[in-house]
Amino acid sequence: MELEALCFAYHWTEEQFRLGLERGAFHILGARRGGRIVGYIAYSVIQDEMEVMNLAVHPEFRRQGLGATLLDAALGHSRRAGARQGFLDVKESNLSAIDLYRKFGFKQIGVRKRYYPDTLEDALLFRCDIP
Repeated sequence: MELEALCFAYHWTEEQFRLGLERGAFHILGARRGGRIVGYIAYSVIQDEMEVMNLAVHPEFRRQGLGATLLDAALGHSRRAGARQGFLDVKESNLSAIDLYRKFGFKQIGVRKRYYPDTLEDALLFRCDIP
């Protein structure tokens, strides 16, 4: 929860995390350094599609490959679970995340205008094939 609040102005609540995990609505993979969680990815897999719901890396640990490692692991798990396409949305101003997603083959397929409640920024919609 501390990492979530640190990384996102408009963040999930503890109850949302608990309910999602208890109901199997999504998976979470984490990265630890020195015994503390410094990154995580939350994603869902439904039939042949996966969706990245959140990817967060502590500001002190960014630009060290943790986001790529987490995304790669989530895509691998999703592939093994039968997913063939991946989806996500990202704030248009989050250029580092957009660069990361493009490196993994994600391509922009749409825009949701004024989607994010904290900034009213547009959400860019991305899709990739999962080989």
